[in-house]
Amino acid sequence: MPNDCIFCQIVAGDIPSKTVYEDDSVLAFLDVNPLAPGHTLVITKDHYETLGDLPEDTAMDLFSALHELTPAVETAVDADASNVAFNNGEASGQEVPHIHGHIIPRFEDDGGKPIHAVAGDRPELSDDELDEIAADISGSQ
Repeated sequence: MPNDCIFCQIVAGDIPSKTVYEDDSVLAFLDVNPLAPGHTLVITKDHYETLGDLPEDTAMDLFSALHELTPAVETAVDADASNVAFNNGEASGQEVPHIHGHIIPRFEDDGGKPIHAVAGDRPELSDDELDEIAADISGSQ
């Protein structure tokens, strides 16, 4: 556990949180800077920076918690829907280098945008470029 990781400090109990879920490998708590009422962060108790760093069993635990918590969060704040997302690495906007999923409740006419608004301008890609990218992704697994 890195001493300066705020999420590791929350897991250790050194920093208080509004915990909404906990099991052996996952902790979930309300975001202290919420984008909406009920904005929840779901983290691994062990320190991993990105999705690619997660062992498969921990990834399964994390996504199982997200699966269970998303409808619970929506119900608790009477949300119409939610965005569930990860900022995966610094260039994506990940501010805390400890993997964490966001459950952000959404409401009709809340002024929010779809997930496609996150990345800015869309690239113009030819079919050949798309084929090459698809092959590279398939070949790297």
